Amino acid sequence: MNLTLKVWRQNGPSDRGRMVKYLVEDVSPDMSFLEMLDVLNERLILEGDDPIAFDHDCREGICGMCGMVINGVAHGEQRATTTCQLHMRHFEDGATITIEPWRAAPFPVVKDLVVDRSSFDRIIQAGGFISVPAGSAPDAHAVPVKKDDADAAFDAATCIGCGACVAACPNGSASLFTAAKITHLGLLPQGQPERDKRAQAMVEQMDTEGFGGCTNTGECTAVCPKGIPLSTITQMNHDYLKSG
Repeated sequence: MNLTLKVWRQNGPSDRGRMVKYLVEDVSPDMSFLEMLDVLNERLILEGDDPIAFDHDCREGICGMCGMVINGVAHGEQRATTTCQLHMRHFEDGATITIEPWRAAPFPVVKDLVVDRSSFDRIIQAGGFISVPAGSAPDAHAVPVKKDDADAAFDAATCIGCGACVAACPNGSASLFTAAKITHLGLLPQGQPERDKRAQAMVEQMDTEGFGGCTNTGECTAVCPKGIPLSTITQMNHDYLKSG
């Protein structure tokens, strides 16, 4: 495959940034999107140019590090797929692909496609710890949990904190991320003692970080690689209002 890439290049937070066009040839359809960028970076290094900076780690759709807006869609148009698991066979030969970083005020650009997502870390930190003395590992099914609650908690716990929800939201809201972190503990018995405090603290930290408010447009769940439902935000709002 031969492709034309339009990539956002920005030397640092104070740089205005610009789109730069690259031609990439002989791309295997079996390559992942990040492997395709690796090929381009190898060429740039050999030519003495600065390689494109982008986040990555496990490349297995687990860690949430990879994240970029591809043709205007967070993680690309392939549903329920992280950037690292997006393969080039989903693009046409000769296609032009536009690649940009997450764009939100609480996600300042570090360089090129890399953004600072430490605001997510501070939201999680605001939730604190579970103080229940756990002791040794309990026997299986020793603590009864309703099937619906267990399923909903598991769905919320699949959040990998990639930030696609923020990048896709027209308000730059982190409600889906925050809701997932609040809900997966709030629905389980172990999370009950701090349930109210956790909801208050995490929502307030989300606002402090400068994320926008949720208006239920649904763009967040549409691009979420783990398919976390919009109802998770409803659960967060319930917990937050109840805690007050």
